[in-house]
Amino acid sequence: MAVYQATASAPVNIACIKYWGKRDTKLILPTNSSLSVTLDQDHLRSTTTSRRTLQLSTYAVHISSRNNFPTAAGLASSASGFAALVSSLAALYQLPASPSELSLIARQGSGSACRSLFGGSIHALICVVSDDKKGTSSTSGMQRTVETSALLQHRIKHVVPARMKAISEAILARDFDAFARITMQDSNQFHAVALDTDPPIFYMNDVSRAIIALVVEYNRVAVAAGGKLKAAYTYDAGPNAVIYAPKENLKEIVELIVNYFPQAESFKDPFGLFDFNAAVAKPFGVGAVKNLIHTRVGDGP
Repeated sequence: MAVYQATASAPVNIACIKYWGKRDTKLILPTNSSLSVTLDQDHLRSTTTSRRTLQLSTYAVHISSRNNFPTAAGLASSASGFAALVSSLAALYQLPASPSELSLIARQGSGSACRSLFGGSIHALICVVSDDKKGTSSTSGMQRTVETSALLQHRIKHVVPARMKAISEAILARDFDAFARITMQDSNQFHAVALDTDPPIFYMNDVSRAIIALVVEYNRVAVAAGGKLKAAYTYDAGPNAVIYAPKENLKEIVELIVNYFPQAESFKDPFGLFDFNAAVAKPFGVGAVKNLIHTRVGDGP
C-alpha cells in the first residue's frame, strides 16, 4: 500500500483593519476590505500534515493539524489552520497553484486565511490574557452583527474605505505614528460594533482594557515629550492583546507590561519611565496575563 504525505506550516496574521461579517456566507466573502500583519512562524504557527493512501481505486486522506498557541481564543487560529491545510494539500497532490490561487481556496474555510498565505519592520508583543475558547465564535458573532448592527453598515460604507487608503499610505511611507493611530482606532471600532450587536458581544475583559490604558498612557508620555506614538494595541475577537511597535521600543514595552502584570519569570530588560502616570491602571496579580509572546513580521507557508 502506497502512502504519500506532505506537511506545511502557516503563520498567524493579526488584522489592523478588521473585517467582521460576510456578504456571501458560501464563498466567505467579507463585508469590507481588511489589512493584517503576518507574524513569525518561529513563535506562532499552525502545522498540518496531509496523508493519503491508495487502496484499490479509492483515496483516503488523513489530516493532522496542531497549533503552538491558544486555539479559538482570538488569535487567528482558524486563519493559520486553513492556510496550512490548503498548503499541505497542494503539496501532497503537487498542484501547480500560486499563493494567490491558494488564498482563494483557504478563504472558503476561514475568511482571514487568505492573509496567512503571504509574508511581510515592526515587532509584536502578544499578551495572552486568556487561552480559554471564546464564548461567541467568530462565525456566529459575525452573522449576528450583520443582522442587527447599524454601526456595522456605517463602518462598511464610510469608515473602512478611508482607513484602508490611509493605512496603506502609512505603511508605504514607513510612518509608524499614522499606522499606530489607525490600527488602534480600528480595533476600538471593531469592538464597538460587537457591542452594537443585539444581544451585545463582549470579547474584551478588565485586563484587556487595562492594557489599552497602559498603551494610551505610554504614547501620551512620548507625545508630551515631543515625540510620536511608540506602540499600537489591537484586539481581534478575544481578550488577548497584540501590541505592535518598532523593534527598539519592545524592551521598555515588555517591562511596562510586566510591571503591571507580573510574570512567573520576569524579563531581564530594565528601563526607566519618566513622567508616567502610574495610577492609570491598577496592578494585577500573577496570572492575569498568563503569557507574553514577542514576535516579528514573518513569511508565508
